[in-house]
Formats: sequence, structure tokens, C-alpha cells
Amino acid sequence: MPQLALVLANLIPVFGVVHLGWDVSAIIVLYWEENLIVGAFTLLKMLLAGGTSALFPMLFFCVHYGLFWTIHGVFVLQLTQFAGAQSGDAMTGSWPGPLALVGMFIAMVQRVLAAAPAEFLWGCLALLLSHGISFALLFIGRQEYRRARVKDLMRAPYRRVTVLHIAVIVGGFLVIRLGSPLGLLLALVALKTGMDIILHNRSHRAPAASGDTTTDER
Repeated sequence: MPQLALVLANLIPVFGVVHLGWDVSAIIVLYWEENLIVGAFTLLKMLLAGGTSALFPMLFFCVHYGLFWTIHGVFVLQLTQFAGAQSGDAMTGSWPGPLALVGMFIAMVQRVLAAAPAEFLWGCLALLLSHGISFALLFIGRQEYRRARVKDLMRAPYRRVTVLHIAVIVGGFLVIRLGSPLGLLLALVALKTGMDIILHNRSHRAPAASGDTTTDER
């Protein structure tokens, strides 16, 4: 069931490309938005696995991953110009001190929402449901939280972004350079879906007798 939900969620960009005229910019931005969903579920996993002892790591994760996601977003928006040529201006704001991160975060979300078509939000919802099903059926239903370690859960999203989004962004840049042909757009979606399945299976495999723990990357 979780794998089926994963595949169905990743078919949304295919529908967008074939029937709605989406280009590579919309696809890459959608996958970047997915990282925010991953971060939110990571916080829930950390709380379930560590209880109140996970509160400080959760706070650290919010700040560090939030900055990581925001800077990644600036790069993505500048590459794709999805929200206009001046997307990088989201990095400048009048919020004082550490609150500047909050200002950058809010500005980027607002900028993307303003530029996104209504169908784009359905894609985000599909990805949210996919991760929610995996969280409910596997992390809670199979009680993976009992053997998960907070520090492993906190590291997992960074590995996912590194492995998956380097491939997506490099592939997306190639598609942009070639004029976004339909075949390459669909190949990019297929690449991302295949890597998602591999990461999903790896992160939810049964623990070995040596005492391996789940580091849930999805």
C-alpha cells in the first residue's frame, strides 16, 4: 500500500506534463516542496521515537533543516525562475536577527504559492498523503518508532535530498538546456519515482540480527 501511494503521487507530475503543460520548472519545484513535507514528518517521527527527550534535537532540526531547505529553494527558484527572475530576493528581508530565517521561509512559500497553478497544490497534497500513508502504516503500524533512533531520523532527510535531488536537478538542467522535450520530462519523473522506491525499500527493510535500526528516509 505505501509503495502504491508513492507511485500514484509521483504520477501527478506525469499528468501535469501530458495534460496541463507543466514544464521542468514546475516538476523540480514540486519535488523541492516535497522536502518540506519530509521535514514535517521527520519531526513527528523524532517525537514518537524520543518523546520529550527529543525536544531539543527537534528544535535544532527545525532551525538547521529550515535553513537548508530555504537555501536549497533559492537555488531551485533561481535555476527554474518558477516564481520570477528575482526569486532570490526572498533571501533578503527586514526580520531581525535569527528571525530572518522565518522571514526567508515565509517569503519563499508565499512566492511559490503566488506563482503556482491550482493543480500544483493538488500535487503537493498527493505527496503529503503518500508520506502520511507511509508514516501511519509503517512507522506507527509496524511500530518502527520503537527501534528508531532520534539522531538517525534527524540525518535521514539530508541523505534523501543529497541522493535524490542532485540527480533531479542535474537531470532538470539537462532538460532545460534541451528545451524540455516531453520524453525527457517523463524520464526525469521516472528517475525520481524509481529512486523514491529504492530509498523507501531501503529505509523500511526489516532490521538485521546484528541490531540495525530504522533510519526512515521516507
